Amino acid sequence: MKQRSLFDVISPIMTGPSSSHTAGAVRLGLLAENIYNETPQKVTFKLYNSFASTGKGHGTDKALLAGLLGYSVDSENIKNIFDNDLAKNIDYKYIYLNDLDRHPNAVDFCFEGKNNMIISGNSVGAGNVEIVKINDFASRISGEYNTILLFYKDKPGMISKVSTLIQNENINIASLDCDRNARGQTASMAICIDGNVSDSLIYDVKTIDDVYFVRYIKKLEG
Repeated sequence: MKQRSLFDVISPIMTGPSSSHTAGAVRLGLLAENIYNETPQKVTFKLYNSFASTGKGHGTDKALLAGLLGYSVDSENIKNIFDNDLAKNIDYKYIYLNDLDRHPNAVDFCFEGKNNMIISGNSVGAGNVEIVKINDFASRISGEYNTILLFYKDKPGMISKVSTLIQNENINIASLDCDRNARGQTASMAICIDGNVSDSLIYDVKTIDDVYFVRYIKKLEG
């Protein structure tokens, strides 16, 4: 289990008022933006449970949008994000829901554009977050590590091919999580790594036969 410092428990440096409802929301937006990594035509934010019921008072709606636009947790732009020029160029809306099967501070980022994607995440406290689902695939992306995410055809040897490329660059794999809907169909792989990877490695992963989608998600700062 990762040892957490007193700084982690208290809260990150941020534009408040809440570490879970504000800082966590910004960090979820940053991760969602890095995963989607395209210019969407439209974004729908679906806020659940506590995010939905108390989020407006804590600025959760503003924080999610600010993170999606690339602003950090300590940015003064969060407070007036709806008037921000970048925000005015995005078609977005909020939906507020209750679902006892979801985390108290849960959100879905529903992207529409060249590629449609739904990214689901939770704010788990003290500014810590987790992406738990991407489209129909379970995921575990916390932003604590640089992460390689890919979708591919489920078949023998795929994990070995990707991990060999990483190991050939002398990079340590911290964790590897896979999910699939059915044997032989599309599967997902999220590889958390120690350190950075080169552009050439990401290119090599993209050129593996039957790899459909690749993202390099850099760890969150602050």
